[in-house]
Amino acid sequence: MGTRSSWKSGKMNFWDNQINTTFKTGVWADCPLLAIALDPTVGYVFFEDFMNWKGAAIETTNMAGWTVTQGDSSGAVSISDTAQGGVLLIDSADTDTGDGVNLQYTEGTLPFIPVAGQDIWFECRLAVDEFDDCEFFAGLSAVDTTIITGSDMTSANHIGFECLTDDGVLLFGAEKAGTEATPVASNTLAEDTYVRLGFKVNGVTDVTHYVNGVAIATSILTANIPIVGLTPSFVCQSGGTQDPIVHLDWVKCVQVRA
Repeated sequence: MGTRSSWKSGKMNFWDNQINTTFKTGVWADCPLLAIALDPTVGYVFFEDFMNWKGAAIETTNMAGWTVTQGDSSGAVSISDTAQGGVLLIDSADTDTGDGVNLQYTEGTLPFIPVAGQDIWFECRLAVDEFDDCEFFAGLSAVDTTIITGSDMTSANHIGFECLTDDGVLLFGAEKAGTEATPVASNTLAEDTYVRLGFKVNGVTDVTHYVNGVAIATSILTANIPIVGLTPSFVCQSGGTQDPIVHLDWVKCVQVRA
């Protein structure tokens, strides 16, 4: 390991240049993580690595603050018995179109609301089995048990990565009160290969998305940035041929206070 310090936009952080070579250009480069750790009045952090989850499959219930909702009549979540550090398996559990899981953190109030001057940072690490037959979402959404319905995004307020074409080609999009931005190209998944998907919400001005710590585009503008409570949300549903499974290693989201 090789710990380094970095300074960007008035924010100082520490990072490891052997483990994460893209930190200085990635989603967390200008997030005040060090300041928040020392002074909680600066901001707040949501982090889940699934170390405290039980191993049994859960289908339609709350689990450690998360709400699990089946798409159609199938789908479950469980913890991997072999992966290190806690990995959640989001399993469509069937091959019918739309079968799968809608997963949202819903404990207490919704933690993140885009506001001018209060930036939000989000990143998760995941891999997908049967990536080319998966209806997929990873990001922030208002509470909605049917984020993807009929192979279409139906959450009226969301920001994140999506695939509705059953081919593993991810797009990045957002929607504010039903006004949706045209999703832009992001990246293509690979079979059972981990990838980090992240974005920064710059107040209510714009959103930049990142893949494996590399900025892809600044594409979402004010008209499409939701201004309601949002929460970490994931969808894994079958495209109608295979039984896809999302392996979710961790998810982190941070917002600065006023």
